[in-house]
Amino acid sequence: MKDEQPPYFNIDPDRALRDLGTPATSARFAEIAEACARGRSDLASRGLQEGGGKRLRLFSTWEITRYLIPVATPHFRRVLKANPDLPQGRSETESGAKWFTLDEVLRLRAHFAAEGSKSKEYLPYRPEGLPAKMVAVANFKGGVGKTSTAAHLAMSAALDGYKVLVIDLDSQGSMTSIFGGQIEDEWQTVFPLLARHYGEYLRQDNQRRMDRGDPPQPLDDTLSEALSVKAGDLIKPTHWPNIDLIGAQLNLYWSEFQIPVWRMQARGWKLWDALTEVLEADGVLDDYDVIFLDTPPALGYLTINGLSAADILLVPLGASFLEFDSTGRFFDMLHSTFASIEDGENVAARALGQPELSFEWDAVRAVITRYEGAQQGELASLMQAYLGPVLAPERQDFTALIGQAGEQVSGIYEADYRDFNRETYARGRATFDQTYAAFKRLLLATWRRDELAAKAAEPAE
Repeated sequence: MKDEQPPYFNIDPDRALRDLGTPATSARFAEIAEACARGRSDLASRGLQEGGGKRLRLFSTWEITRYLIPVATPHFRRVLKANPDLPQGRSETESGAKWFTLDEVLRLRAHFAAEGSKSKEYLPYRPEGLPAKMVAVANFKGGVGKTSTAAHLAMSAALDGYKVLVIDLDSQGSMTSIFGGQIEDEWQTVFPLLARHYGEYLRQDNQRRMDRGDPPQPLDDTLSEALSVKAGDLIKPTHWPNIDLIGAQLNLYWSEFQIPVWRMQARGWKLWDALTEVLEADGVLDDYDVIFLDTPPALGYLTINGLSAADILLVPLGASFLEFDSTGRFFDMLHSTFASIEDGENVAARALGQPELSFEWDAVRAVITRYEGAQQGELASLMQAYLGPVLAPERQDFTALIGQAGEQVSGIYEADYRDFNRETYARGRATFDQTYAAFKRLLLATWRRDELAAKAAEPAE
């Protein structure tokens, strides 16, 4: 058999020229973008309901009693029979399995919490009087599973019974697509909230200027309009009954150009406090249990806002040398960025005798994603040895379910196990359940620490 030559030998320049096509102008970018938009619309249409929105699948009795409500299946059925006012589910055949919406599951969970055994955890731990925990998922290397990790944790928390808000800070809008968001322009993103925070600072500074006899700085039309925008105006429901969304789209990227202009115009404006203070002022931290922030794959101004707001920082990465190296540089850049902000602010704070700025996070964890043990076990162990407790020991395996979820612009928990079989489904979702369990331990520990600190600070009777 004659050895075949590699494909890069004997390429005919004239034939290559015929295949080349005409030179591209900037208009070609618009044509390509439009083709992508049509394809994206076609892909996103899978799983959409008649009205155009995404629809969450139903959950079977088997899933509910195995994954959602800790009760034996026979007892679950007896409770439904004894309480005809509770959701009874629906079946495709007269004697077939019963299926329930997630709204109905949440109602059933509330019933078991009120009437069931007090020794079982029907509702997840959530201390009263404490604000929502904000969780940023970040890394400046793309393709590490950042958005996928954030989306699956949000879905896991929702299935666990928490009320979740997802904030998409990435102008690519992948998280927004997963949750079926339709965002027309930057005024439906976090942009007006950041603009409002700056506008409020400028208005207060103008009052100080006028008190000194100096002329005020004018507020342009953008800032004037943003002053009337509340977070509630931007929060949209999703096809998940207990997940809401502040979405993103391409125009959000202009924030990366606008924010430094504002910062140059008003050096006293603390841009890193903008997102936190606006959400707190609008009562968002009281309305939700967990808020997930999906950041862009870059350490820009939107990422700084998300990281500054976060109580918990999760950094996904693959078990490869390049991703390990890149993640190390990401942490180095985080240190440089936030230490620089602290140093700059604290020069003035010390001079004025004011408290110094010190950023603090309840927990920081790196998470290995897309893990294939046969090829990556040794490197993952080496990474664990160097990072220690910063690297979560739970590793998010790559499974067949991931591919299907990507094709359908959905999450693992949105996959119907009947498309596989129960055993395959159980194995596939187990890795994500472990990831959520590790995250939930962080969540509960930080809440518990806050709860104990609040009790210790109460005056003695």
